[in-house]
Amino acid sequence: MSPRQAIQHNLLAQWQLPIPNLLAELASKSQVSADFFSAQLLLNDARQTIKSLVAQNWQADAIFLDPFSPPKCPQLWTVEFINLLSKCLAPRGRLATYSSSAAVRTALLSAGLNIGSIIGAGRKSPGTIASFEYKKLPKLSMMEQEHLQTKAAIPYRDGAGAYPADRTLQDRAEQIIVRRQQEQQKSPQESTSQWRKRWLGSKM
Repeated sequence: MSPRQAIQHNLLAQWQLPIPNLLAELASKSQVSADFFSAQLLLNDARQTIKSLVAQNWQADAIFLDPFSPPKCPQLWTVEFINLLSKCLAPRGRLATYSSSAAVRTALLSAGLNIGSIIGAGRKSPGTIASFEYKKLPKLSMMEQEHLQTKAAIPYRDGAGAYPADRTLQDRAEQIIVRRQQEQQKSPQESTSQWRKRWLGSKM
């Protein structure tokens, strides 16, 4: 949902003043500066915007990765995108996402991040927190660790080139999904259903 749609649906009403006013100004002007709050809103294809942020050596102490789910929006969960995103994370920063997808966690690990499992707000399934520093990260359960050894952990990839420079982050969602499915079909790794059966057994 876009910022202006959020305002139209009165989603800012839950916040105390002056937060709704500041967010409304941010939505309309794309930039706001106050004594205790400064922000810039970037509306674009995140795959292209992230490149400009990396070029500026922009760093964040906290990043919340919140696209639609990987099957719906694989473009923002690929190894290539998350690698660029990690370059925008400060050395002691934290990246958090609602997703506990093994494919997403593999992409985070491939970017050089350590990962942990966190309780998702309002959700039964866990989320994921990542950082370059391992200390103070909640550990993955043994079940979650083994999930990273299954076909489900094969990540999404944006671009078929053999070298990173060939991967321009311009593939359509359908291309990214098909590429992953083909890689999964060729993989000798355990299937998700087999992994789930081993851990849940008769509970299924």
